[in-house]
Amino acid sequence: MAHIPYIEGTGRLATLYVDGRPFHIRGGELHNSSASDLRYMEERVWPALRPLRLNGVIAPVYWECLEPEEGVFDFELVDGLIAQARREGVKLVLLWFGLWKNGASTYIPLWAKNDPERFGIVRNAGDRPLGYMGGTWDPTVSPLCRDAVAADARAFAALMAHLRDTDGERTVVMIQAENEIGVVGAARDYSERAEAAFAEEIPAALAETFGVHGTWSEAFGADAAETFMAWHYARAVETIVSAGKAEYPLPVYVNAWLEQAPGVPGTYPSGGPQFKMHRVWRAAAPHVDLYAPDIYVPNFRDVCDEYASDGNPLFIPEARGPVDAVANFLYAVGEHNAMCFAPFGIEDVAGRAEELDPQVLAQLNISPEAMGVAADGARLLGGVYGAVGSMEDVIEKAHREGKIHGFLDNGNASEIIDLENIRLRISYGGPFGGAKHAAGGLVIELGDYELLVLACGCAIEFEAPEHTGMKLDLLRKEEGRFEDGRWVRGRILNGDERYRNTFGKEAQLQRFMFRAYR
Repeated sequence: MAHIPYIEGTGRLATLYVDGRPFHIRGGELHNSSASDLRYMEERVWPALRPLRLNGVIAPVYWECLEPEEGVFDFELVDGLIAQARREGVKLVLLWFGLWKNGASTYIPLWAKNDPERFGIVRNAGDRPLGYMGGTWDPTVSPLCRDAVAADARAFAALMAHLRDTDGERTVVMIQAENEIGVVGAARDYSERAEAAFAEEIPAALAETFGVHGTWSEAFGADAAETFMAWHYARAVETIVSAGKAEYPLPVYVNAWLEQAPGVPGTYPSGGPQFKMHRVWRAAAPHVDLYAPDIYVPNFRDVCDEYASDGNPLFIPEARGPVDAVANFLYAVGEHNAMCFAPFGIEDVAGRAEELDPQVLAQLNISPEAMGVAADGARLLGGVYGAVGSMEDVIEKAHREGKIHGFLDNGNASEIIDLENIRLRISYGGPFGGAKHAAGGLVIELGDYELLVLACGCAIEFEAPEHTGMKLDLLRKEEGRFEDGRWVRGRILNGDERYRNTFGKEAQLQRFMFRAYR
């Protein structure tokens, strides 16, 4: 048990340790169904992933496959996936597709689907079952259904016990519990059991956390329905996760379908771990280690800043595709020391392998542009993953010392970053990266007048901050790379290249040395 992966620290200094060493996941999440067929993984997925220089893959485990008959467990898919990952030299984060996936209960076993009395369904205010997605009937099991939650907890505990007994090489490093939890189509459950619970006094833990009392409506007013569902989903997840951690205490997180316009609970999953519900979730589910945003919206930077606040480590299990991935990844690493960055549908990076229904994308509030494929996506993402992977120790040290910053085009033409001795004027857009590629990067202060910049899609000018009264002279500009933590110089760019510090759509790593004078 001494070498079980664990998380130490909070916020931007939170670190996942695997085999006693820091491990940041430069990965990708598979399409929902890819891991249900080991042959498909062999023939279609792993060959597509090899050029990307990943160190981690986020892959589903399906309750319906794990427990085809109640009490009878089949670990063939899990064992096969782990064996393949070991052969490929990558770690796994497993997604537990149990009771809930995108607010619906599509991955519960057939024996559960055929027992609606035992696995009670969420109902709307008209006492009709909820759950339609893309014109298909997708019922949602209520988190207030104790029998259903107990059944999920037993299956999850069986999975964790199996990992404890068979995964001696620690290939699996984290677990996601469920997926994008919440009620879609209504603000809350109106089933008979939910109505009775909604009329009761709020739990003591919430009364203490928020300093309010009374029924849900009395305590939380207009937010009562969403808060009610957040509490019950979080309590259900706590039952499931604590059962699993009792067998094998791997780090566990939950992911959030983000709150978006029109901002009405039910248009996004009501009761999920959206940022505004984190206090509720923390009170209800203490065994959950962190809360992770699935970021398909264009305001990537704002979401990162929000979810990285209040001590929560930034862990991004799903993100927009390779058109934006390079710049977004650099910002997440540079500004927030992201524990994980993983574009969704990672096997599609080099070309479309699976078309997603536009109607389903619309219902998920995902723009088609977010799932776009870049012709050179594999090269671009593999390049930046390789660059960051080679300088992990440098990045870790810079975060500990507060000497690293991220920057990202958030719709503005330019940005200024003031370091202690150097000001960066960053220009976005124009010819630097091309209109279809995001722009951003990270900067590390190696010394008073020495910087590392890893960036794409921008141009940077350097000057002394006004308050210093100094001027800067660029002494030397180098391309290079890191090998075994050591800087290996490439070209010295002291000719014509020194006058315009531009970074194209491919992430470039450069070192700058300055002299200050009056």
